[in-house]
Amino acid sequence: MKRLAIILTILILFACSRNDPKEQLKNLNGYWQIEKVQMENDSVVEYRLSQLIDYIEITDSTGFRRKLKPKIDGGFIKNSNDLEKITAKIEDNSLILYYSTPFDTWQEEVLEATSENLVILNRDNKTYYYQRYKPLLSKNEEKTEE
Repeated sequence: MKRLAIILTILILFACSRNDPKEQLKNLNGYWQIEKVQMENDSVVEYRLSQLIDYIEITDSTGFRRKLKPKIDGGFIKNSNDLEKITAKIEDNSLILYYSTPFDTWQEEVLEATSENLVILNRDNKTYYYQRYKPLLSKNEEKTEE
């Protein structure tokens, strides 16, 4: 019985730390590739191959998100000069991202942000699932011909 209590305690601590908004904020920076979107009616749209990735950079609770097009050599092309300004705030033990552009303002809630996964709930109750972007060919790799 004591063993079961210890295991449950460890699991609860792990689950709580995984959803810690401060830890989530630390994991946001970087390149993210969309996997799927779950709609409000529970239907799911899968993205097998997306031509754009999201680059997020936040320092001291402010930053930006920009759409980039990956190149085969591991580099990126800016999709446009537009970027979305971000202000990150912890509210009611949740990480909320406030976005602004010259055309609109909105907010999203970060449900999960680990070193490999990002899950965001937007204002239309759509849940976006991302995975950390991995280039097809890193700049250090060489193409080999057979």
